[in-house]
Amino acid sequence: MTNARVRTKSVVRRAPRRFRSETLAAVILVAATVAALVWANVGSSYAAFWNTHAAFSVGGGTLDLTVKEWVDEALMTVFFFAIGLDVRREFALGELRRPAAAMLPILAAIGGLVIPALVFLLINPSGPASSAWGAVISTVTAFAIGMLALIGPRSASSLRVFVLGFAVVDDIGALTVIALFYTQSLQPLWLIPIAAGLGLTWWLARRGVWRSLGYIVIGVIVWYCTLQSGVHATLAGVLLALLMPVYATRMSDVDSAARVTHLFRQTPRPDLAALARSSINRATPLNQRLSQAIEPYSQFVVVPLFALSNAGVALSGEAIASAFASSLTWGILAGLVVGKLIGVGGTTALVLKLRPAKGARGLDVPRSFGVGALGGVGFTISLLVIDLGVPDRRLADEARIGVLLAAVVAVLVAWLIFALGTRFAPLPPPRGLTLPRRVDPQVDHVRGPASAPVTIVVYADMGELYRTRVAEALSEAHRIFGDDVRIVYRHHIVDQRLVPVAIALEAAGAQDRFWQVHDRLSRQAEPPTVDGFLEVAASLGVDTDKLTRDVRELHNLDLIQSQSAEADDAGLPHWPAVFLNGRRLLGPANTAVIARAVRRTLESTENTG
Repeated sequence: MTNARVRTKSVVRRAPRRFRSETLAAVILVAATVAALVWANVGSSYAAFWNTHAAFSVGGGTLDLTVKEWVDEALMTVFFFAIGLDVRREFALGELRRPAAAMLPILAAIGGLVIPALVFLLINPSGPASSAWGAVISTVTAFAIGMLALIGPRSASSLRVFVLGFAVVDDIGALTVIALFYTQSLQPLWLIPIAAGLGLTWWLARRGVWRSLGYIVIGVIVWYCTLQSGVHATLAGVLLALLMPVYATRMSDVDSAARVTHLFRQTPRPDLAALARSSINRATPLNQRLSQAIEPYSQFVVVPLFALSNAGVALSGEAIASAFASSLTWGILAGLVVGKLIGVGGTTALVLKLRPAKGARGLDVPRSFGVGALGGVGFTISLLVIDLGVPDRRLADEARIGVLLAAVVAVLVAWLIFALGTRFAPLPPPRGLTLPRRVDPQVDHVRGPASAPVTIVVYADMGELYRTRVAEALSEAHRIFGDDVRIVYRHHIVDQRLVPVAIALEAAGAQDRFWQVHDRLSRQAEPPTVDGFLEVAASLGVDTDKLTRDVRELHNLDLIQSQSAEADDAGLPHWPAVFLNGRRLLGPANTAVIARAVRRTLESTENTG
């Protein structure tokens, strides 16, 4: 195989990761918007179709909405529910769980809500057009993240978390504005069952209920009551998502699911298959399970349908001329582009100047203004507000044209800012992606021959994540590939309580028993202790008296601290970091991921050899 063909295969393999689902969703959203504009300007079927009534009847009750209202009020609730799940997870388990890290996107969102509204009201201080001020305060989360993946800096993946944080807080604020300022006829009695449903959801989450059916039933009831109350029904999606139970995966649940699955493998009966599915579902936290199930439909069905149903504007010469002469169009354009640029970008830049430590990695002043420019893509809530707050059809069309123009200008401005930032103020290379130093058999613990074409290096301590997941995956890789793989273990102590265990491991290594003890400890569910270590070591023929002396005298503590400092200096995360031939593996370090990477490396070695 020629080098050109090898490079082609490499590009094909990398393409799915680079062309992320968020980018594809943004492309589909643009396509749906263009389709809506074309459809609205060809005949009269566009308005006729979306204004067709579709009723749903149960017993004597009927829910009658137009097709467009079903999209706006029902499907968009699913979209905001999915977004709420993401932000709930980020604030509970992700990078935004620390108050200091969460404060920056919250402040950016506040700036992105207030400044655009002020810019709009400077241009439209009174009159019928002034009621559309709420159209400039929101950001399309899915589109902003998609465009960030397409035009943003490649070495600043944490920007996605920042954009998700500020855009969702921004959306929650915008939905609150809709509820407070654009609710035409509030029915207070419907708020009672809404509060009861939300309270019941909270109670179920507190009780640890993991099955989704109860939450779904309550969610449908809360949505219906919100719709009847006069408040925009999409607010129900956000509120319900923020109450969904979210927690780190519990290894006890995973172990239970593994036992049941193993039992099904031994006896493949339907009842055991159902039990296995149920145990796997229980082992996956509800927030993550729902997010995984809903996200594809939210990104690739709901948002494009919303664009298709709302972006259709008749673009006659008269309409375009009227729009460009309208203060409403220019107010929306200025609010979304200039207001978001100043509100989000300026607020973020100010916080970074005053408190540099609050910034995410890759977020600096140039990139903050690029993200602020992306915030100018209002779209979803902007079009919702126009429907609710601008009853005049001519003004509504002018406002929609302003939203569409703002989206185009905002993306172009963001692209220009990111491009100039890359050209004149490039970000430093990302840390922690290359192996800090070469393998040294005199210092490192090595399993496998030096001639192996693949070397896997792991930085970890003997914590639960390494013992129960990564160590098993590495062991299976060694079993599958044999002498084609060399495994190297280095210490990266995150939990200081595991320092004595690390010293004991080094002491076992001094007696040529490192990997035997390592493997036995990795199969234990309980956290390792020195006493338990001594018991394991004795069963493997280790001189426990000498090992005990080594632990008491802190032998090799300097080596352990040196390797841990090496990992910290390289910017490695506080979880096991796996490197394959000097490059860090990103994503889950499970058997499938490691085996796929090893096979690709072996194939590449054979092809280039």
